Amino acid sequence: MRRVAKDIETSSRTVSRRALIVGAAQLGVAGVLGWRLQSMQVDQADEFRLLAEENRINIRLLPPARGLIFDRNGIAIADNEQNYRVVIVREEAGDVDEVLAKLVQLVPLSEDVIERAKTEMYRRSPFVPVTIADRLSWDDVARINVNAPALNGITAEVGLSRRYPYGADVGHVVGYVGPVSDYDLARIDDKDPLLQIPKFQIGKTGVENKLEHTLRGSAGNKRIEVNALGRVMRELDRQEGEPGKDIQLCLDERLQSYAQARMDGESAGAVVIDLENGDLRAIASAPSFDPNLFVRGISVKDWTDLNENKYRPLAAKAAQGAYPPGSTFKMVTALAALQAGVVAPDETVYCPGYTNVSGTRFHCWKRAGHGNINFHESLKQSCDCYYYEVSQRVGIDKMAEMARLLGLGVRHDLPLSAVAEGLAPDKAWKRAVRDETWRVGDTVNASIGQGYVLASPLQLAVMTARIATGRHVTPRLVKSIDGVEQPSGLGDPLPINENWLRRCRASMDAVVNHPRGTGQRSRIVAEGMHMAGKTGTSQVRRITAEERARGVTRNEDLPWERRDHALFVSFAPVENPKYAIAVVVEHGGGGSTAAAPIARDIMLQALYDGPPPLEAYPSADRGAIEEQQKRIADRIAKVGRGVSPA
Repeated sequence: MRRVAKDIETSSRTVSRRALIVGAAQLGVAGVLGWRLQSMQVDQADEFRLLAEENRINIRLLPPARGLIFDRNGIAIADNEQNYRVVIVREEAGDVDEVLAKLVQLVPLSEDVIERAKTEMYRRSPFVPVTIADRLSWDDVARINVNAPALNGITAEVGLSRRYPYGADVGHVVGYVGPVSDYDLARIDDKDPLLQIPKFQIGKTGVENKLEHTLRGSAGNKRIEVNALGRVMRELDRQEGEPGKDIQLCLDERLQSYAQARMDGESAGAVVIDLENGDLRAIASAPSFDPNLFVRGISVKDWTDLNENKYRPLAAKAAQGAYPPGSTFKMVTALAALQAGVVAPDETVYCPGYTNVSGTRFHCWKRAGHGNINFHESLKQSCDCYYYEVSQRVGIDKMAEMARLLGLGVRHDLPLSAVAEGLAPDKAWKRAVRDETWRVGDTVNASIGQGYVLASPLQLAVMTARIATGRHVTPRLVKSIDGVEQPSGLGDPLPINENWLRRCRASMDAVVNHPRGTGQRSRIVAEGMHMAGKTGTSQVRRITAEERARGVTRNEDLPWERRDHALFVSFAPVENPKYAIAVVVEHGGGGSTAAAPIARDIMLQALYDGPPPLEAYPSADRGAIEEQQKRIADRIAKVGRGVSPA
């Protein structure tokens, strides 16, 4: 019994030690757990709360409303319209193919649309919303929302899309927007996260492109709560972005539409400048294109039609085109010679119909010659030999200097996709660019706007504006930004003798209003509205001796693309100039027959701020003008109703 008691005592001590050890271990574990719980719930509470919030809360960017573009009268020429679209977030969708298959049963979407969306989806981060389709109807959106529980990761949204109410009439100036492409991302150094949103629209050409940052605005964001399956439960809060700024252009939409309609059927460019402030009232290129075609991605057929049109509708001829200015350059040559004192205004030069220079015969347009002719008569009758002579006296460097002073050979700073610099060549230019010596024959060619000289309709309009005002008129396209007026384009007086400018204006008056003037058929007869101007014809190519032998002696006998360009510059009214205009008709033939009538009609539209009375035209033209006005009014009305004039 004593041994049993002893064994029990020993066993009891052993159990007590074990219990103590186990209890101590349990207490240690409990202590560690307590310390860990205290650390996680108290010390690291903020960190774990943030992790939990991030698991159930998503933050998404909100694209801002793009700024609107208005004409000078407050007419919206680029605005935004509601656009219903369906987007998918790959991270929340789970089985993407299954979800898209369900969507197709609700909304008719082509296989191409689905494949493009899937391609875009796997190129982007899984949490970035990707647009599957846009321009949906309200019925489509309603069906998607009703079936939302079965469409993981898919949401129907309403956004804004760009719209151009006046279509092709403003295409070259306003430009267009389109989805951000890989090419855009590669060429621009812009870290704006908005650019990562699939199908986010940015400016591609024109004002839309050049003032992109002004029009774009800044992004907002919204916080949404999602459940464990990624289903959106509710929107927690939203911070709206900063909308883009509105831009008002100097453009007069009514005059712009008229100019486009008046040049219908031609390959041409026209520019109208307000002489009071340099405002570009119209800057039209024909034919044009509808920028709405590009907003959602242009079709292959439409793109092919635009590219294969020989009249080049995608080219902004008014500012981008560079043409030999022909006889419209003669004012530059004359003013350079008068300013340099190498010729007196009443001094005569004999024109026998040609001038021999270094063994080469340079012909006047009038083969029989003009006889003895002074500055006034030379401009009125556009005698070439007069300018052949005085250009050799003054030299090309002073001619180029005068050209740049009048706005030629200068790239004007405008928010357009392509603004031509043109070319006012001199001796240094030929050495630097062609590694050749300037020759006298080059000067003779340049004196009548041929050879190396190049100018755009915009530059010719600026030249005419500066001659008409005697001031350094600078073209202005943007009138105001968010209501803040932009600087005026009326500059300081030109450093040109005012007497020479007055004589130049008087000669341009005679070009249009004297019976022997080359532009007399396009005169304005309304009292107080008389127009001054200068015709021009720039040679595209010479008619060869072989062609002459075959009877090809006129432009009309040549294929269209080999005919001469037609030009006309003008300002009006003569007594108190308000507007300057330049028109170039590609391969139009003579400036007096092709370009001058267009310029006269646009000028009258500007002067009367609408359709002019028939009494403003010569009586012989009124019947044809009445029919023309009806035709143009009908075309403009169709554009105003959103109907393609074609």
